[in-house]
Amino acid sequence: MKYLVVGGAGYIGSHMVKHLLRAGHEVVVADLEPPGSGVAWVNLDIADGQALDTLFCEHAFDAVFHFASFIQVGESVCDPGKYYLNNVCASLSLLQAMVRAGIKQLIFSSTAAVYGDPLYVPIDEAHPKLPINPYGRSKWMLEQMLEDFDRAYGLRSVCLRYFNAAGADPEGELGECHEPETHLIPLILQAAAGRRAAVTVFGNDYDTPDGTCIRDYIHVTDLASAHALAVHYLHAGGATAAFNLGNGLGFSVQAVIETARVVTGKPIEVIQAPRRAGDPPRLVADADRARAVLGWQPQITSLEEIVAHAWEWELRYPWRQ
Repeated sequence: MKYLVVGGAGYIGSHMVKHLLRAGHEVVVADLEPPGSGVAWVNLDIADGQALDTLFCEHAFDAVFHFASFIQVGESVCDPGKYYLNNVCASLSLLQAMVRAGIKQLIFSSTAAVYGDPLYVPIDEAHPKLPINPYGRSKWMLEQMLEDFDRAYGLRSVCLRYFNAAGADPEGELGECHEPETHLIPLILQAAAGRRAAVTVFGNDYDTPDGTCIRDYIHVTDLASAHALAVHYLHAGGATAAFNLGNGLGFSVQAVIETARVVTGKPIEVIQAPRRAGDPPRLVADADRARAVLGWQPQITSLEEIVAHAWEWELRYPWRQ
């Protein structure tokens, strides 16, 4: 198959590109940043419908993987327009170009933020969609747009709702690097490596066994395999659908820190801070639907292994400069 990976130079997108290439597919990356060497790349903003039309005239894609979005919750609250322009309007430009080109299948990188504060855990796909910030609302808007595009144009899609993507390529070629970094595991490992003085824990008085928030971490390579299964599902005639992706296992912030201390052999300084507004005590996925329908089974579920892969990547820090 021939696939377009939008946002294929990013954290999850780059792992998807590697997965597809290893499976023997032809891949073109559309991103404002270059992907790794040897990957076909188009420097393109998906808000540019004319550029997309040109790309789709030059390549006959079997499906599109859409990873391009802004992801910082706090920034979305302070600058919602940025998130609606990129995550919604630019994505609409992509969908319209796909319709013009007759491309009928899309895999969308969504988020558990569409659920908002959980009414129950583990969270299944039937949970009410009540996002509490512009980031989550932007993703939920696009999910609803995709349903409309299926009804109107026959553009079928799969929305994959991540919980907490984590880890790095086990072969050490790819990993996580955001500027600024907001994800817990890389922040902890930066503290272990001495690139920051300490890691901040927001709240230690939650109704959890150790008082810190519990989250569901899923290894990035397992996310990539889920996307591959999702596009096979569409190729086989599967209907537009949404699936949660998570381990179904919750680990507290304190447990992640303790695991990182063991993996790295470093003390890791901690700063205690008050709770952040909007942080629920527990976010854990019910991913049974992905297992049953897609045949997806996470392979790397150990927190120690997830942290170890991320630590191996952190130790390669000089490559980033």
